[in-house]
Amino acid sequence: MRLTIIILSLVMLEYVFPQVDKYVTARNNMVKIQITDRGITNVETIKAMRKVPRHLFIPKEYENDAYGDYPVPIGYGQTISQPYIVAYMTEIVRPTEKKKALEIGTGSGYQAAVLAEIVDTVYTIEIIPELASESASRFKKLGYKNIIGKSGDGYNGWPEHAPFDIIIVTAAANEIPKPLIDQLAENGRLVIPVGEPGTVQELMLLVKKNGKIEKSRLTFVRFVPFRRSKNERN
Repeated sequence: MRLTIIILSLVMLEYVFPQVDKYVTARNNMVKIQITDRGITNVETIKAMRKVPRHLFIPKEYENDAYGDYPVPIGYGQTISQPYIVAYMTEIVRPTEKKKALEIGTGSGYQAAVLAEIVDTVYTIEIIPELASESASRFKKLGYKNIIGKSGDGYNGWPEHAPFDIIIVTAAANEIPKPLIDQLAENGRLVIPVGEPGTVQELMLLVKKNGKIEKSRLTFVRFVPFRRSKNERN
């Protein structure tokens, strides 16, 4: 009798929450096939990628593509990056629980959420007001109290909260913004795609040591362009 009740309870849970197991399995498969099998080894990054519900960071019509091995549109000409790239950029900045991070290009908020699972605080800037508003609501709904976001031009960073141990830029710039370099803490790490829009870009890593910047070329990527506000450009 007791066994029958347990089986019925499991059937009812599957009926009430039909997508829970589906997404857990999809997320675990994503982490194994797309991330750890490709060489990502940082334990905290892997945990974060396994935990953050990627399907909640994209429009409903693309939900079935959430765990695919490719970028997904999020509206306004923007995308959520391929899972491997998110994991790679997270690992390369060496996040730890005491570090403070700045992200330029919030988008849907997925990269910020992955970082927030590891670091102390994430400051994130999004130039498109609608995306900034949507991501702020998403962070609140998901309980992320260590993410602080705003809408604006990210070129000048966020000097009020500098210096940052980590800076991640999720849009391709023609050049590395000097204000971001200036706001990098000693031993801080900045990762940014550099290159022309619509072409293959280079992912660059900058590390500040003894006040000097060491640059490394990492890999080739494709990101949406780094957008500036007209007022800031002028």
